[in-house]
Amino acid sequence: MNNIIENKQFDEERALYNLTDAEVRKCTFAGPADGESALKEARNVKVEECSFSLRYPLWHVTDFEVNNSSMDELTRAAFWYDKNGRINDSKLGGTKALRECSDIAIENSDIVSEEFGWKCNNISMKDTRVESMYLFLDSKNIKLENVEMKGKYSFQYVENMEISNCNFDTKDAFWHTKNVTVRDSVIKGEYLAWYSEGLTLIDCKLIGTQPLCYCKNLKLINCTMEECDLSFEYSDVDADIVGSIDSVKNPKSGKIVADAVGEIITEAPVIECSGEVIIR
Repeated sequence: MNNIIENKQFDEERALYNLTDAEVRKCTFAGPADGESALKEARNVKVEECSFSLRYPLWHVTDFEVNNSSMDELTRAAFWYDKNGRINDSKLGGTKALRECSDIAIENSDIVSEEFGWKCNNISMKDTRVESMYLFLDSKNIKLENVEMKGKYSFQYVENMEISNCNFDTKDAFWHTKNVTVRDSVIKGEYLAWYSEGLTLIDCKLIGTQPLCYCKNLKLINCTMEECDLSFEYSDVDADIVGSIDSVKNPKSGKIVADAVGEIITEAPVIECSGEVIIR
């Protein structure tokens, strides 16, 4: 990369459009011209220690790195339609920050962005904090490691996801997901994973009311459940729970093994239910 752009300020429309084989260092993207799409259609670029306060800065970008940079709440829809990128040690503060992107790795970053990660493919996130109302909606092939997340309607319609050593404070997470495995994680939220298919939870702590209903091929291995009432309604489940469950209601099939269950509810099922609840 012989082309180095350093210590400059840009605010015009498409300021560095189609930039190729370049490094952008210690630059500021802000100003009265309020121009959009600063680095649109860039190729093979590295962005270092830059600050952004303009809309749509990196759209249709391929082969890129963003390091030690910040995007404030005015940096709306920062990364759309991008491929093969890395985002490290950065702050993303604008709404809809990542959409319809593929092959993106995010590490050591801080993200506050509603509607983050929609319709993406092959995204990894590690050692990162993220706050998002809707996280990774309708995305595929997601890997999260040591991620702290706060949100509400997280991971809806996600397929093929691996999660390890994470802490989630959420609500209706994992609805309609397929082929998701979660290990060594804490998930706090109401109505967890309804309508999921192929969800496996290993060595996890679950907290919250009415979890894991209407699930298919649901597995829990060595998990704990706190404040979990009306659990497993109409689910096909194979669960091994350490400790107690507040209540279990009408499991459709399979078995649930626990040290104690506060209440087993079998009243008025609308479908045939043959699931077993076994107390050790």
